[in-house]
Amino acid sequence: MTRLTGTVSRGIRCPIIKEGDDLVKIVTDAVIDAAAAENFELHDRDVVAITESIVARAQGNYCTVDDIAEDVRKKLGGNDIGVIFPITSRNRFSVLLTGIAKGAKKIYLMLSYPSDEVGNAFLTYDDLDAKGVNPFSDVLSEEKFHELFGDPVHEFTGVNYVDFYRHLIEETGCECEIIFANQAKTILNYTNNVLACDIHTRFRSKRILKELGGNVCGLDDIMTESVNGSGYNEKYGLLGSNKATDDKVKLFPRDSQYLVEAIQDEFFKRLGKHMEVMVYGDGAFKDPQGKIWELADPVVSPFFTEGLKGTPNEVKIKYLADNDYSQLSGEALRDAIKESIRKKDSNLVGQMVSEGTTPRQLTDLIGSLCDLTSGSGDKGTPVVLVQGYFDNYTND
Repeated sequence: MTRLTGTVSRGIRCPIIKEGDDLVKIVTDAVIDAAAAENFELHDRDVVAITESIVARAQGNYCTVDDIAEDVRKKLGGNDIGVIFPITSRNRFSVLLTGIAKGAKKIYLMLSYPSDEVGNAFLTYDDLDAKGVNPFSDVLSEEKFHELFGDPVHEFTGVNYVDFYRHLIEETGCECEIIFANQAKTILNYTNNVLACDIHTRFRSKRILKELGGNVCGLDDIMTESVNGSGYNEKYGLLGSNKATDDKVKLFPRDSQYLVEAIQDEFFKRLGKHMEVMVYGDGAFKDPQGKIWELADPVVSPFFTEGLKGTPNEVKIKYLADNDYSQLSGEALRDAIKESIRKKDSNLVGQMVSEGTTPRQLTDLIGSLCDLTSGSGDKGTPVVLVQGYFDNYTND
């Protein structure tokens, strides 16, 4: 019988993960038990994706605001610090800001505008146009910002992040001055000690500031080693962290290539199936309403098995139907397209027949699907099983 479904994504329920738990056993048991209970089969090249949160929790990869403060003092001197381009997020940045402020005497907080790096907006470009503000060159004091725009709140959270961040800083006893600017070099007019808090533009920000003589770190340079027995991430530091409590964050998982390979091996031992395994965090997609770009982690997938390297190599079915086989219909059209898929080149880069397919890393595409499947709330499915992703129209 001809198969009538393509890719299927399933959230898999698991026990609540605690430090020290055996994720190899827990993940394989959960997927195999779900298949038995729901009466579906597991296949070669099925993808088992594990949210980064449970990996870090099993590792016990946490640090406190005091750990952050100690590392900030060590690396930036403990006096005045320019904190530039943070995202506006209670979950992602509020605890970090408290730790940073505890490691300084004065914070010059430089916020990008009209939105942060991932699209959380204070304002719109129309707001700026109406007031004659040029975001590419104009530097606004906090007083000028309020004079022009009042006290805007975030569309979805209802939080006034300017006031919220000021309160967090001052609550630690640290002095605070807030400015709005979009050029990294602007901060050097206030202080030479800079913590670049941007995520995907951090390399450029740090390069520019270092070339101008700044004493510069990024969030990826803080908590790269253990402080007083804390967790750490040698590659990403504080990037990818999430609030755990009011004074502690869960860091991005570390050293977990062994984990995805061990889970892959366990599936093969138990089922004789060669399945792919990945750890995933935020997906990479943009919300059309709030204009928020979801990716607040440094990467979608920090660890994945060999079969998930690369990008899709697909032909565009509608291109074939509208061009090469426009004179065909019905079974003849179906058979011609299937034959084209079977005979497609191993590398379609630059060919018209692949125009409009998605030129992104497999882990970014699959990780985004998994993030949407598992959600970020109370679904209780930190493992996602993706089936049929590597099939195409020829697979029956």
